[in-house]
Amino acid sequence: MTTTAAATVLNPVTSATGTSPSATAGVTFASSSTDPNALIGNNFQDFLTLLTTQLQNQNPLDPLDTNQFTAQLVQFASVEQQMQMNTSLSSLITLEQGAQSTAAMAYLGATVTVNGATTALANNTATWSLNAASTATATISIADASGNVAYTSNTTLNAGQQNFTWNGQGTNGQQWPSGNYTMTITAVGASGSPVNVSTQVTGTVQSVNLTTNPPTLMVGGSSYTPSQLTSVVAPGSAAATTATTGN
Repeated sequence: MTTTAAATVLNPVTSATGTSPSATAGVTFASSSTDPNALIGNNFQDFLTLLTTQLQNQNPLDPLDTNQFTAQLVQFASVEQQMQMNTSLSSLITLEQGAQSTAAMAYLGATVTVNGATTALANNTATWSLNAASTATATISIADASGNVAYTSNTTLNAGQQNFTWNGQGTNGQQWPSGNYTMTITAVGASGSPVNVSTQVTGTVQSVNLTTNPPTLMVGGSSYTPSQLTSVVAPGSAAATTATTGN
């Protein structure tokens, strides 16, 4: 009579996920359930011991595919490396956000210019920066947040950049209250053809919102990101542009 010894086969996947193989074939393995900080890459020797023991105890009638087993270990290590990379990227993002917040704080109190047509009337002053493609005759209209037209006028614009400052008085002489106002411009050249006029708003950075990503700057009652700024004048400096005052 022939006696066949029962072979013990270890499952590397089951062992790695918390079933300790230390009670089988004399293998000692640091289970992730007892050491949550253990990483696959740091326990390569444990996996090598497990692999050797598994090969020694494989069933001759159903041998293990060692190439596939080795490939699985490589995949485990690759997953760990990807997780470590994700952690590193998260740290870099956190550092970048901190740098953005620090940079945004430097804008407090500065006079900045951003692309836009809406600005705030405060202390009877609202300022827009206009950039005309060529000399033109323009019709300027200013409306409040509800769309009510407060002021209209015809003026001549020079080619290039210039400022337009409104004192808050309507076309009929009425003083309009503080708030956000939007400018609309229609301009034509000497030949009667339309002339493109872009509008920008200039104001003081009143506050910085660090809860947004990226941080936003409050200018004239509206929020802008630092990337939307077209010019920055340090606190106490004067802008070297010519202003046109409405009324």
